[in-house]
Amino acid sequence: MKITPDHNERIAKMTFASVYPHYLAKVEKKGRTKEELQQVIEWLTGYEENKLQNLIDEKVTFETFFQNARLNPNAHLITGTICGYRVEDIENPLTQQVRYLDRLVDELAKGRKIEKILRA
Repeated sequence: MKITPDHNERIAKMTFASVYPHYLAKVEKKGRTKEELQQVIEWLTGYEENKLQNLIDEKVTFETFFQNARLNPNAHLITGTICGYRVEDIENPLTQQVRYLDRLVDELAKGRKIEKILRA
């Protein structure tokens, strides 16, 4: 599948607040907790719970969300497919970072151990 500039632009302008409830619903439906989701997001971005809530309240875009994040140095170890794309092959850095987050949420929802998700 080819990722177009239009696709990248749509992702950049999407708000984190609009997607977060879907992440939460997905993991809770599979028996995981909000705390585990927070742990995964914090591992990837460095955002602690209060900061994450502020970003949700401010309705920041994914572009702003990842511009201000401290991406985990092991994020490059996140591999696999999400939405039909191999995350390690995505060329646009922002789109790749959003897909990293999607991939981690999927792994959490699928019951993978936290240690494995956090690439420990």
